[in-house]
Amino acid sequence: MSIISLCSSHRTFALPAFLSRLSGGLSAAFVLLWLAACSRPLRERVTVYDGFPQTAELAGTPLPLDTAVFHYPFRIRVQADRAVVMDLHGTDHFFHAFSLPDFRHLASSGRRGDGPDDLISAENMRWTGDTLHVLDSGKSQVAHFVFAPSADSLLRVGTVSLDRQLLRALDFVSINDSTCLVPDYSGDSRFCVVNRDGRLLRRFGSIPTANEDALLHSRPALAQAWRSFIDYNPRNGVLAAATQLGEVLELWNLRDSTHTVLLGPGGEPQFQVRQGYGIPTDIMGFIDVQVADSAVYAIFQGTSFKEIGQSIQQGESLQDGGRYLYVFSLTGAPLRCYVLDRHVCGIAVNEKRRILWTTDVNSDEPVVEFRLDATD
Repeated sequence: MSIISLCSSHRTFALPAFLSRLSGGLSAAFVLLWLAACSRPLRERVTVYDGFPQTAELAGTPLPLDTAVFHYPFRIRVQADRAVVMDLHGTDHFFHAFSLPDFRHLASSGRRGDGPDDLISAENMRWTGDTLHVLDSGKSQVAHFVFAPSADSLLRVGTVSLDRQLLRALDFVSINDSTCLVPDYSGDSRFCVVNRDGRLLRRFGSIPTANEDALLHSRPALAQAWRSFIDYNPRNGVLAAATQLGEVLELWNLRDSTHTVLLGPGGEPQFQVRQGYGIPTDIMGFIDVQVADSAVYAIFQGTSFKEIGQSIQQGESLQDGGRYLYVFSLTGAPLRCYVLDRHVCGIAVNEKRRILWTTDVNSDEPVVEFRLDATD
């Protein structure tokens, strides 16, 4: 798939879907109003885009790290003057904290193991204020960490076990101090609302697919194919979900109950059902998404499974991650496509400083900084 085909013009139409991440100090009254709104129909539309009005190339600068060896640095989360990098396949620890802007190593935490304070498999992490929440899908728990007063270690200060009614949780976002959302992989709904004790409160939403046969006969496989990376910004009330397969980005504004489905040239996730599982057949899609204060940023791959198969047969290795940083307005208008000089997985955007921090699993220098244009 060429850069030209990935980044050009767009057009708009109308159709359906629904919801995931929140954090921060939303009032209890707002949460009650939002939960009530979940049961009402949303104002939904589908926007079909075939490119972006602006394209720019960006060269990154690898940041020298004074310590920490990563196996697969998958996510990076920034909070004030600290960044935490999650190592998806860490052998000793799952995440490493650094100071900003110098990226000096502060602490490694989230020890891998079977002990009561260990993690089996870290799937994602989120900041809520000064607390880092880590999802351990192996134990079906969310662990809470805070920095010690000396800032040289992360201390585990609590754990929440998730309701057994939830299928294996692979992502989560906080709504406020008492509620979070977990994607529903049963296919019966889009998301599960979970309280601070991990108890399932309700399910809501539906997958915005045109595949009626899968809706009728293969909902779990459909949910697997539609697995999405999610994010939420409490300052503007916008929630995003970007599909791991195909090219679909969903945006919800939780303040006015609008829902936009952005459908790109890659289309919705394509798959075949084998023994109840969804086997992907078309392309790898998005790999990370962030809702910032003024725009939505998403890393897109676009590699076909045919290309992957051919590379394996020929003994070639493909780069993990995506080279295309898509930028959309908070209402879903395509703004710009950045073509990066390397493949990256995780992203963290600082709009005020016009900085993009990324993780590059293909390099021995895995944290890379990009300077964004000031014209978005």
